[in-house]
Amino acid sequence: MSSPYLPATTDSLAQASEATTPSEAISILYRILENPSSSSEALRIKEQAIFNLSDLLSQEKRAEDLQKLLVQLRPFFSLIPKAKTAKIVNKGIVDAVAKIPGTSDLQITLCKEIVQWARSEKRTFLRQRVEAKLAALLMESKEYSEALTLLSGLIKEVRRLDDKLLLVEIDLLESQLHFSLRNLPKAKAALTAARTAANAIYVPPAQQGAIDLQSGILHAEEKDYKTAYSYFYEAFEAFNALDNPQALYCLKYMLLCKIMVSQADNVAGIISTKVGLKYQGPEVDAMKAVADAHSKRSLKLFETALRNFKAQLDEDPIVHRHLSSLYDTLMEQNLCRLIEPFSRVEIAHIAELIELPADHVEKKLSQMILDKKFAGTLDQGAGCLVIFEDPKQDAIYPATLETISNMGKVVDSLFVRSSKIVA
Repeated sequence: MSSPYLPATTDSLAQASEATTPSEAISILYRILENPSSSSEALRIKEQAIFNLSDLLSQEKRAEDLQKLLVQLRPFFSLIPKAKTAKIVNKGIVDAVAKIPGTSDLQITLCKEIVQWARSEKRTFLRQRVEAKLAALLMESKEYSEALTLLSGLIKEVRRLDDKLLLVEIDLLESQLHFSLRNLPKAKAALTAARTAANAIYVPPAQQGAIDLQSGILHAEEKDYKTAYSYFYEAFEAFNALDNPQALYCLKYMLLCKIMVSQADNVAGIISTKVGLKYQGPEVDAMKAVADAHSKRSLKLFETALRNFKAQLDEDPIVHRHLSSLYDTLMEQNLCRLIEPFSRVEIAHIAELIELPADHVEKKLSQMILDKKFAGTLDQGAGCLVIFEDPKQDAIYPATLETISNMGKVVDSLFVRSSKIVA
Protein backbone atom coordinates (compact mmCIF):
# COMPACT_ATOMS: atom_id res chain seq x y z
CA MET A 1 0.00 0.00 0.00
CA SER A 2 1.43 3.41 -1.01
CA SER A 3 2.14 6.11 1.59
CA PRO A 4 -0.54 8.86 1.84
CA TYR A 5 2.15 11.46 1.15
CA LEU A 6 5.38 11.65 -0.87
CA PRO A 7 8.77 12.89 0.36
CA ALA A 8 9.35 16.60 -0.35
CA THR A 9 12.34 16.06 -2.66
CA THR A 10 13.38 17.00 -6.19
CA ASP A 11 12.77 13.37 -7.19
CA SER A 12 9.08 13.75 -6.28
CA LEU A 13 8.88 16.94 -8.37
CA ALA A 14 10.52 15.08 -11.27
CA GLN A 15 7.99 12.27 -10.84
CA ALA A 16 5.15 14.82 -11.17
CA SER A 17 6.68 16.40 -14.29
CA GLU A 18 7.08 12.95 -15.90
CA ALA A 19 3.43 11.97 -15.21
CA THR A 20 1.52 10.90 -18.32
CA THR A 21 -1.68 12.85 -17.54
CA PRO A 22 -2.30 16.22 -15.83
CA SER A 23 -4.61 14.57 -13.23
CA GLU A 24 -1.81 12.14 -12.24
CA ALA A 25 0.67 15.05 -11.90
CA ILE A 26 -1.85 17.01 -9.80
CA SER A 27 -2.34 13.99 -7.49
CA ILE A 28 1.46 13.62 -6.99
CA LEU A 29 1.87 17.35 -6.18
CA TYR A 30 -0.98 17.21 -3.64
CA ARG A 31 0.78 14.26 -1.94
CA ILE A 32 4.04 16.25 -1.78
CA LEU A 33 2.18 19.10 -0.03
CA GLU A 34 0.72 16.64 2.50
CA ASN A 35 4.25 15.81 3.73
CA PRO A 36 4.50 17.02 7.39
CA SER A 37 8.23 17.84 7.15
CA SER A 38 9.11 21.49 7.85
CA SER A 39 12.85 21.48 7.09
CA SER A 40 14.18 24.33 4.92
CA GLU A 41 14.70 21.97 1.96
CA ALA A 42 11.18 20.50 2.32
CA LEU A 43 9.66 24.01 2.46
CA ARG A 44 11.56 24.99 -0.70
CA ILE A 45 10.33 21.89 -2.55
CA LYS A 46 6.75 22.47 -1.36
CA GLU A 47 6.92 26.09 -2.56
CA GLN A 48 7.91 24.89 -6.03
CA ALA A 49 5.18 22.22 -5.90
CA ILE A 50 2.57 24.93 -5.17
CA PHE A 51 3.58 26.92 -8.27
CA ASN A 52 3.55 23.77 -10.44
CA LEU A 53 0.18 22.71 -9.02
CA SER A 54 -1.33 26.18 -9.59
CA ASP A 55 -0.21 26.12 -13.25
CA LEU A 56 -1.69 22.63 -13.80
CA LEU A 57 -5.01 23.48 -12.13
CA SER A 58 -5.18 26.66 -14.22
CA GLN A 59 -4.54 24.70 -17.45
CA GLU A 60 -7.27 22.23 -16.43
CA LYS A 61 -9.60 25.20 -15.67
CA ARG A 62 -10.18 23.97 -12.10
CA ALA A 63 -10.72 27.40 -10.50
CA GLU A 64 -12.64 26.10 -7.48
CA ASP A 65 -9.81 23.68 -6.66
CA LEU A 66 -7.42 26.65 -6.65
CA GLN A 67 -9.72 28.43 -4.19
CA LYS A 68 -9.74 25.34 -1.93
CA LEU A 69 -5.95 25.02 -2.26
CA LEU A 70 -5.51 28.50 -0.80
CA VAL A 71 -7.47 27.50 2.32
CA GLN A 72 -5.52 24.20 2.62
CA LEU A 73 -2.19 26.06 2.50
CA ARG A 74 -2.88 28.40 5.43
CA PRO A 75 -0.99 26.21 7.97
CA PHE A 76 1.96 26.06 5.51
CA PHE A 77 1.99 29.90 5.25
CA SER A 78 2.69 30.14 9.00
CA LEU A 79 5.99 28.27 8.41
CA ILE A 80 7.43 30.52 5.69
CA PRO A 81 8.32 34.25 5.58
CA LYS A 82 5.47 36.71 4.92
CA ALA A 83 7.12 37.96 1.70
CA LYS A 84 7.14 34.41 0.29
CA THR A 85 3.49 33.96 1.29
CA ALA A 86 2.60 37.14 -0.62
CA LYS A 87 4.50 35.85 -3.67
CA ILE A 88 2.73 32.45 -3.61
CA VAL A 89 -0.73 33.98 -3.11
CA ASN A 90 -0.33 36.77 -5.69
CA LYS A 91 1.94 35.31 -8.37
CA GLY A 92 0.93 31.70 -7.85
CA ILE A 93 -2.73 31.21 -6.99
CA VAL A 94 -4.49 34.54 -7.76
CA ASP A 95 -2.73 34.89 -11.14
CA ALA A 96 -3.51 31.22 -11.94
CA VAL A 97 -7.24 31.82 -11.36
CA ALA A 98 -7.05 34.99 -13.50
CA LYS A 99 -5.82 32.91 -16.48
CA ILE A 100 -9.08 30.90 -16.47
CA PRO A 101 -11.71 32.68 -18.60
CA GLY A 102 -15.09 33.58 -17.09
CA THR A 103 -13.91 33.59 -13.46
CA SER A 104 -14.32 37.32 -12.64
CA ASP A 105 -16.87 36.72 -9.86
CA LEU A 106 -14.78 33.91 -8.38
CA GLN A 107 -11.66 36.13 -8.46
CA ILE A 108 -13.53 38.87 -6.57
CA THR A 109 -14.75 36.35 -3.96
CA LEU A 110 -11.25 34.86 -3.65
CA CYS A 111 -9.61 38.30 -3.20
CA LYS A 112 -12.16 39.26 -0.52
CA GLU A 113 -11.42 36.01 1.35
CA ILE A 114 -7.65 36.64 1.16
CA VAL A 115 -8.08 40.25 2.37
CA GLN A 116 -10.16 39.06 5.35
CA TRP A 117 -7.58 36.38 6.22
CA ALA A 118 -4.61 38.75 5.74
CA ARG A 119 -6.28 41.34 8.03
CA SER A 120 -6.87 38.76 10.78
CA GLU A 121 -3.25 37.52 10.44
CA LYS A 122 -1.90 41.12 10.32
CA ARG A 123 -0.25 40.54 6.93
CA THR A 124 -0.30 44.17 5.70
CA PHE A 125 2.04 43.69 2.72
CA LEU A 126 -0.14 40.92 1.25
CA ARG A 127 -3.45 42.62 2.09
CA GLN A 128 -2.54 45.87 0.33
CA ARG A 129 -1.53 44.11 -2.88
CA VAL A 130 -4.62 41.91 -2.93
CA GLU A 131 -6.82 44.96 -2.25
CA ALA A 132 -5.26 46.69 -5.29
CA LYS A 133 -6.02 43.56 -7.35
CA LEU A 134 -9.58 43.51 -5.96
CA ALA A 135 -10.12 47.17 -6.92
CA ALA A 136 -9.00 46.39 -10.50
CA LEU A 137 -11.44 43.43 -10.66
CA LEU A 138 -14.30 45.55 -9.30
CA MET A 139 -13.57 48.20 -11.93
CA GLU A 140 -13.67 45.55 -14.69
CA SER A 141 -17.03 44.39 -13.30
CA LYS A 142 -18.26 48.05 -13.38
CA GLU A 143 -18.62 48.14 -9.57
CA TYR A 144 -17.18 51.66 -9.63
CA SER A 145 -18.42 53.00 -6.28
CA GLU A 146 -17.12 49.97 -4.34
CA ALA A 147 -13.75 50.13 -6.17
CA LEU A 148 -13.43 53.87 -5.45
CA THR A 149 -14.21 53.41 -1.74
CA LEU A 150 -11.61 50.64 -1.50
CA LEU A 151 -8.94 52.68 -3.33
CA SER A 152 -9.53 55.86 -1.28
CA GLY A 153 -8.62 54.11 1.97
CA LEU A 154 -5.77 52.13 0.39
CA ILE A 155 -4.08 55.22 -1.11
CA LYS A 156 -3.92 57.00 2.27
CA GLU A 157 -2.48 53.89 3.92
CA VAL A 158 0.18 53.28 1.22
CA ARG A 159 1.21 56.96 1.16
CA ARG A 160 1.93 56.78 4.89
CA LEU A 161 4.12 53.69 4.33
CA ASP A 162 5.75 55.36 1.27
CA ASP A 163 5.67 52.14 -0.81
CA LYS A 164 6.39 53.85 -4.15
CA LEU A 165 5.93 50.83 -6.44
CA LEU A 166 2.53 49.96 -5.01
CA LEU A 167 1.62 53.66 -5.00
CA VAL A 168 2.31 53.88 -8.76
CA GLU A 169 0.01 50.90 -9.36
CA ILE A 170 -2.78 52.32 -7.17
CA ASP A 171 -2.57 55.87 -8.61
CA LEU A 172 -2.71 54.46 -12.14
CA LEU A 173 -5.71 52.33 -11.18
CA GLU A 174 -7.41 55.39 -9.67
CA SER A 175 -6.82 57.31 -12.92
CA GLN A 176 -8.40 54.51 -14.96
CA LEU A 177 -11.34 54.38 -12.53
CA HIS A 178 -12.01 58.14 -12.72
CA PHE A 179 -11.74 57.97 -16.53
CA SER A 180 -14.38 55.22 -16.56
CA LEU A 181 -16.58 57.55 -14.48
CA ARG A 182 -15.89 60.38 -17.02
CA ASN A 183 -14.19 62.51 -14.35
CA LEU A 184 -11.25 63.74 -16.46
CA PRO A 185 -9.75 66.30 -14.01
CA LYS A 186 -9.41 63.64 -11.28
CA ALA A 187 -8.14 61.07 -13.82
CA LYS A 188 -5.38 63.51 -14.89
CA ALA A 189 -4.51 64.35 -11.27
CA ALA A 190 -4.18 60.65 -10.36
CA LEU A 191 -2.02 60.00 -13.45
CA THR A 192 0.25 62.93 -12.53
CA ALA A 193 0.63 61.41 -9.02
CA ALA A 194 1.51 58.03 -10.60
CA ARG A 195 4.16 59.68 -12.84
CA THR A 196 5.63 61.59 -9.86
CA ALA A 197 5.95 58.39 -7.82
CA ALA A 198 7.35 56.51 -10.87
CA ASN A 199 10.10 59.13 -11.37
CA ALA A 200 11.52 58.37 -7.92
CA ILE A 201 12.01 54.60 -8.49
CA TYR A 202 12.70 51.98 -11.13
CA VAL A 203 9.39 51.02 -12.73
CA PRO A 204 9.08 47.69 -14.61
CA PRO A 205 8.60 48.16 -18.40
CA ALA A 206 5.05 46.74 -18.29
CA GLN A 207 4.04 49.27 -15.63
CA GLN A 208 5.68 52.13 -17.57
CA GLY A 209 3.83 51.00 -20.68
CA ALA A 210 0.53 51.09 -18.76
CA ILE A 211 1.27 54.68 -17.61
CA ASP A 212 2.04 55.76 -21.21
CA LEU A 213 -1.12 54.03 -22.47
CA GLN A 214 -3.28 55.87 -19.92
CA SER A 215 -1.54 59.18 -20.81
CA GLY A 216 -2.36 58.60 -24.48
CA ILE A 217 -6.01 57.84 -23.70
CA LEU A 218 -6.39 61.06 -21.67
CA HIS A 219 -4.69 63.22 -24.33
CA ALA A 220 -6.91 61.68 -27.03
CA GLU A 221 -9.95 62.52 -24.90
CA GLU A 222 -8.83 66.17 -25.00
CA LYS A 223 -8.51 65.96 -28.82
CA ASP A 224 -4.72 66.31 -28.60
CA TYR A 225 -4.16 63.40 -30.98
CA LYS A 226 -0.53 64.19 -31.88
CA THR A 227 0.62 63.97 -28.24
CA ALA A 228 -1.63 60.94 -27.71
CA TYR A 229 0.04 59.20 -30.68
CA SER A 230 3.51 59.68 -29.17
CA TYR A 231 2.36 58.17 -25.85
CA PHE A 232 0.67 55.24 -27.58
CA TYR A 233 3.88 54.66 -29.55
CA GLU A 234 5.98 54.57 -26.33
CA ALA A 235 3.49 52.15 -24.76
CA PHE A 236 3.47 50.01 -27.92
CA GLU A 237 7.29 49.70 -27.90
CA ALA A 238 7.28 48.68 -24.22
CA PHE A 239 4.54 46.06 -24.61
CA ASN A 240 5.89 44.77 -27.94
CA ALA A 241 9.29 44.08 -26.36
CA LEU A 242 7.53 42.03 -23.65
CA ASP A 243 5.19 40.27 -26.14
CA ASN A 244 2.32 41.66 -24.05
CA PRO A 245 -1.16 41.44 -25.69
CA GLN A 246 -1.71 45.12 -24.79
CA ALA A 247 0.67 46.02 -27.67
CA LEU A 248 -2.13 45.25 -30.15
CA TYR A 249 -4.44 47.81 -28.50
CA CYS A 250 -1.67 50.43 -28.44
CA LEU A 251 -1.18 49.90 -32.21
CA LYS A 252 -4.95 50.17 -32.71
CA TYR A 253 -5.05 53.52 -30.85
CA MET A 254 -2.02 54.76 -32.81
CA LEU A 255 -3.94 54.12 -36.04
CA LEU A 256 -7.01 55.84 -34.54
CA CYS A 257 -4.95 58.98 -33.82
CA LYS A 258 -3.71 59.07 -37.43
CA ILE A 259 -7.31 58.83 -38.70
CA MET A 260 -8.53 61.56 -36.31
CA VAL A 261 -5.89 64.07 -37.54
CA SER A 262 -6.89 63.37 -41.17
CA GLN A 263 -3.74 61.34 -41.89
CA ALA A 264 -5.62 58.17 -42.80
CA ASP A 265 -3.21 57.61 -45.72
CA ASN A 266 -0.43 56.88 -43.17
CA VAL A 267 -2.35 53.94 -41.70
CA ALA A 268 -1.40 51.52 -44.50
CA GLY A 269 2.27 52.47 -44.06
CA ILE A 270 2.24 51.74 -40.32
CA ILE A 271 0.45 48.40 -40.81
CA SER A 272 2.88 47.27 -43.51
CA THR A 273 5.98 47.71 -41.31
CA LYS A 274 7.70 44.63 -39.87
CA VAL A 275 6.23 45.28 -36.40
CA GLY A 276 2.78 46.11 -37.82
CA LEU A 277 2.63 42.83 -39.79
CA LYS A 278 3.16 40.93 -36.52
CA TYR A 279 -0.24 42.13 -35.27
CA GLN A 280 -2.34 41.49 -38.38
CA GLY A 281 -5.87 40.49 -37.43
CA PRO A 282 -9.44 41.77 -36.93
CA GLU A 283 -8.38 44.73 -34.73
CA VAL A 284 -5.97 46.10 -37.35
CA ASP A 285 -8.32 45.24 -40.23
CA ALA A 286 -11.08 47.25 -38.52
CA MET A 287 -8.91 50.38 -38.32
CA LYS A 288 -7.77 49.85 -41.93
CA ALA A 289 -11.44 49.76 -43.07
CA VAL A 290 -12.19 52.99 -41.15
CA ALA A 291 -9.11 54.69 -42.62
CA ASP A 292 -10.19 53.66 -46.13
CA ALA A 293 -13.70 55.07 -45.54
CA HIS A 294 -12.26 58.33 -44.18
CA SER A 295 -9.85 58.73 -47.11
CA LYS A 296 -12.73 58.31 -49.58
CA ARG A 297 -15.07 60.49 -47.46
CA SER A 298 -17.61 57.68 -47.84
CA LEU A 299 -20.26 57.31 -45.15
CA LYS A 300 -21.47 54.07 -46.74
CA LEU A 301 -18.01 52.50 -46.32
CA PHE A 302 -17.90 53.90 -42.79
CA GLU A 303 -21.25 52.24 -41.96
CA THR A 304 -20.04 48.99 -43.53
CA ALA A 305 -16.85 49.07 -41.42
CA LEU A 306 -18.86 49.69 -38.22
CA ARG A 307 -21.20 46.82 -39.10
CA ASN A 308 -18.50 44.32 -40.15
CA PHE A 309 -16.20 45.07 -37.21
CA LYS A 310 -18.78 45.70 -34.47
CA ALA A 311 -16.78 43.85 -31.79
CA GLN A 312 -13.56 45.74 -32.58
CA LEU A 313 -15.09 49.24 -32.99
CA ASP A 314 -18.40 49.51 -31.13
CA GLU A 315 -17.45 47.37 -28.14
CA ASP A 316 -14.16 49.20 -27.52
CA PRO A 317 -15.36 52.29 -25.55
CA ILE A 318 -12.29 54.41 -26.44
CA VAL A 319 -12.47 53.76 -30.20
CA HIS A 320 -16.28 54.00 -30.22
CA ARG A 321 -16.27 57.45 -28.60
CA HIS A 322 -13.81 58.95 -31.09
CA LEU A 323 -15.31 57.27 -34.15
CA SER A 324 -18.79 58.54 -33.21
CA SER A 325 -17.40 62.08 -33.25
CA LEU A 326 -15.60 61.42 -36.55
CA TYR A 327 -18.74 59.92 -38.12
CA ASP A 328 -20.84 62.95 -37.14
CA THR A 329 -18.25 65.36 -38.56
CA LEU A 330 -17.96 63.38 -41.79
CA MET A 331 -21.74 63.20 -42.18
CA GLU A 332 -22.17 66.95 -41.60
CA GLN A 333 -19.47 67.77 -44.19
CA ASN A 334 -21.11 65.47 -46.75
CA LEU A 335 -24.61 66.86 -46.12
CA CYS A 336 -23.45 70.51 -46.35
CA ARG A 337 -21.72 69.72 -49.66
CA LEU A 338 -24.84 67.99 -51.07
CA ILE A 339 -27.42 70.63 -50.07
CA GLU A 340 -25.28 73.60 -51.17
CA PRO A 341 -26.72 73.86 -54.76
CA PHE A 342 -30.36 73.66 -53.61
CA SER A 343 -32.90 76.07 -52.14
CA ARG A 344 -35.53 73.29 -51.79
CA VAL A 345 -34.80 69.58 -52.06
CA GLU A 346 -36.51 66.30 -51.19
CA ILE A 347 -35.02 64.51 -48.17
CA ALA A 348 -35.36 61.20 -50.06
CA HIS A 349 -33.12 62.63 -52.82
CA ILE A 350 -30.41 63.63 -50.32
CA ALA A 351 -30.66 60.19 -48.70
CA GLU A 352 -30.20 58.60 -52.13
CA LEU A 353 -27.16 60.76 -52.88
CA ILE A 354 -25.51 60.05 -49.52
CA GLU A 355 -26.59 56.36 -49.60
CA LEU A 356 -28.12 56.36 -46.10
CA PRO A 357 -31.68 55.73 -44.75
CA ALA A 358 -34.03 58.74 -45.16
CA ASP A 359 -35.09 58.82 -41.48
CA HIS A 360 -31.41 58.85 -40.44
CA VAL A 361 -30.71 61.78 -42.81
CA GLU A 362 -33.82 63.68 -41.67
CA LYS A 363 -32.81 63.35 -38.01
CA LYS A 364 -29.31 64.62 -38.74
CA LEU A 365 -30.57 67.57 -40.81
CA SER A 366 -32.91 68.66 -38.00
CA GLN A 367 -29.99 68.46 -35.55
CA MET A 368 -27.79 70.57 -37.88
CA ILE A 369 -30.56 73.22 -38.22
CA LEU A 370 -30.87 73.41 -34.41
CA ASP A 371 -27.07 73.68 -34.10
CA LYS A 372 -27.19 76.52 -36.70
CA LYS A 373 -24.85 74.67 -39.08
CA PHE A 374 -27.02 76.14 -41.87
CA ALA A 375 -30.25 78.20 -42.11
CA GLY A 376 -33.29 76.18 -43.15
CA THR A 377 -36.38 74.25 -42.11
CA LEU A 378 -37.87 70.79 -42.67
CA ASP A 379 -41.22 70.66 -44.48
CA GLN A 380 -42.27 67.25 -43.16
CA GLY A 381 -45.63 67.35 -44.95
CA ALA A 382 -43.93 67.51 -48.34
CA GLY A 383 -40.84 65.59 -47.17
CA CYS A 384 -38.57 68.46 -48.23
CA LEU A 385 -35.72 70.50 -46.84
CA VAL A 386 -36.05 74.26 -47.43
CA ILE A 387 -32.72 76.11 -47.32
CA PHE A 388 -32.71 79.84 -46.60
CA GLU A 389 -30.25 82.33 -48.02
CA ASP A 390 -27.64 83.41 -45.52
CA PRO A 391 -28.92 86.76 -44.20
CA LYS A 392 -26.52 89.53 -45.22
CA GLN A 393 -25.65 91.73 -42.30
CA ASP A 394 -26.35 95.40 -42.94
CA ALA A 395 -23.22 97.42 -42.16
CA ILE A 396 -25.28 100.46 -41.04
CA TYR A 397 -26.39 98.87 -37.75
CA PRO A 398 -22.92 98.18 -36.29
CA ALA A 399 -21.81 101.67 -37.42
CA THR A 400 -24.84 103.30 -35.74
CA LEU A 401 -24.22 101.40 -32.50
CA GLU A 402 -20.58 102.47 -32.51
CA THR A 403 -21.58 106.14 -33.05
CA ILE A 404 -24.09 106.01 -30.16
CA SER A 405 -21.45 104.41 -27.94
CA ASN A 406 -18.94 107.18 -28.77
CA MET A 407 -21.56 109.89 -28.13
CA GLY A 408 -22.26 108.31 -24.73
CA LYS A 409 -18.55 108.54 -23.85
CA VAL A 410 -18.48 112.25 -24.89
CA VAL A 411 -21.53 113.08 -22.77
CA ASP A 412 -20.03 111.29 -19.76
CA SER A 413 -16.79 113.23 -20.19
CA LEU A 414 -18.61 116.57 -20.44
CA PHE A 415 -20.67 115.71 -17.34
CA VAL A 416 -17.46 115.04 -15.31
CA ARG A 417 -15.93 118.38 -16.47
CA SER A 418 -19.08 120.39 -15.69
CA SER A 419 -19.27 118.84 -12.22
CA LYS A 420 -15.70 120.06 -11.51
CA ILE A 421 -16.55 123.64 -12.68
CA VAL A 422 -19.69 123.82 -10.46
CA ALA A 423 -17.69 122.53 -7.53
